[in-house]
Amino acid sequence: MSSSPAAKHQTKHLFITGGVVSSLGKGITAASVAFLLARRGYRVRMQKLDPYLNVDPGTMSPFQHGEVYVTEDGAETDLDLGHYERFSGVDCTRASNFTAGRVYQTVLERERKGEYLGRTVQVIPHITNEINRCIASLGGDDVDIAITEIGGTAGDIESLPFLEAIRQYRQKVGAKNALFLHLTLVPYIAAAKEVKTKPAQQSASILRGIGIMPDFLLCRSEKPLTQDNIEKLAMFCSVPEENVIQVVDVPHTIYEVPTVLAAQQFDAKILRALGLPENTLEISDWEAMVQDYIHPRQGEVTIGVVGKYVSVSDAYKSINESLIHAGIANHAQIKFLHLEAEQVTAETAANLLKDCHGILVPGGFGDRGVAGKIETIRFARENKVPLFGICLGMQLACIETARNVAGLADANSTEFDMHSKNPVIDLMHDQRSVTQMGGSMRLGSYPCDLKAGSKSAAAYGQTRITERHRHRYEFNNAFRPALEKAGLVFAGTSPNGELVEIIERPDHPWFVAGQFHPEFKSTPLKPHPLFRDFVAASLKNRDGK
Repeated sequence: MSSSPAAKHQTKHLFITGGVVSSLGKGITAASVAFLLARRGYRVRMQKLDPYLNVDPGTMSPFQHGEVYVTEDGAETDLDLGHYERFSGVDCTRASNFTAGRVYQTVLERERKGEYLGRTVQVIPHITNEINRCIASLGGDDVDIAITEIGGTAGDIESLPFLEAIRQYRQKVGAKNALFLHLTLVPYIAAAKEVKTKPAQQSASILRGIGIMPDFLLCRSEKPLTQDNIEKLAMFCSVPEENVIQVVDVPHTIYEVPTVLAAQQFDAKILRALGLPENTLEISDWEAMVQDYIHPRQGEVTIGVVGKYVSVSDAYKSINESLIHAGIANHAQIKFLHLEAEQVTAETAANLLKDCHGILVPGGFGDRGVAGKIETIRFARENKVPLFGICLGMQLACIETARNVAGLADANSTEFDMHSKNPVIDLMHDQRSVTQMGGSMRLGSYPCDLKAGSKSAAAYGQTRITERHRHRYEFNNAFRPALEKAGLVFAGTSPNGELVEIIERPDHPWFVAGQFHPEFKSTPLKPHPLFRDFVAASLKNRDGK
């Protein structure tokens, strides 16, 4: 008698949609759900589908879109993927972010190749089929639960193909294998002194009109809902009362959201709806981390972030979060001082930066604000203020040393001056034939060897690391001898020694700058070592003052 074949593994899917307004926090909610399910022992992956027509966010202005988040495998993606990784601890990939532009591009390329055999190419079924292929690409034998966030808001014209696609997907795999989670606004009207449920009702009605019945209603509100509110939402949105989940504004930090959802057994309810064992939830370390954030024993430390996009908080989202993580590790609260680089000059630097216990100079593109960043670095070097340079911040630290210490007054980057006689920073060799902007930089994870005895090696506790990159320009090796003589130490290089990855100044309490983006690998439970040691040095500077 032959044994029966093993049952095929079925990846379960959660689809998260948003209603009423944007910026409700779908990304943080999705990330919190992923964290809780992972802590119950499930293998989770995450994905965001964005309705805009850009192929990816790589060419979009930070003023429009916030930061571009880079994955280990070199994809330029939406900043929500940063939340996914920081909360869940699971690395995202190229399969974690698809845009309408990327979907349409793929379909049109197939049409040009004749792969549709002369058929009329339409939104349904061709675009929706491609969206479903993107969703399916997230699953597999090593994935128990795939979470897909749909960008935009219910009712947006551009979101309709994505909503139709997830309706089709659920119909194909069945209700036990796919759930709809709808995050909606339940506003508090101060004049009436009450919460209003009508916008949420209308949002759910929009979804019902295209065949999507939410299994869970997540209610974002300033004030807790009353039982009457919950009963009304359940009735008019066709959701069981126990599946109306409150997502009330948290008082201290976004890292409280998982505990708010866990207190309502949201993750357990999802598992029951999917027909999966609930398992035990263990989040005591997360709860302790939140308490460390709320009650910092070391008080405040002021960190100046001098950039060119500081008017948009999301432009430096991962940097801000990494500093918060480092603050938690040092039992300190980060007091941010965001400064526009254009405001910093030789005359204003001392006054603008005098209250900073540490200074961070982030990346960026173009020459606007470069002079102010160089003056910032000069101030930090001369006044022994801990400095952390990231990407362009490292390049400008090299230029500052070349100009003000090595005597190369006209030192520059060819990004800003193609005819510089002292191009301390130059276009990477393999970038010289590149003509397209999107997805063509040095992207993703690369190894780096650290110099024994350096501050960087001490921070990491090892001499071989990997970090994520996003740049076209690099340090020009012809200037290594001059800058070494001027006091720089090349503390990290590519394994072949050709690419400079980290510079330091041993004559300074903490002057470290890296060509990569360490902010993409920091989590609240595992702060990035360079951010951690930078904040520790800033605390020491504060106490010295």
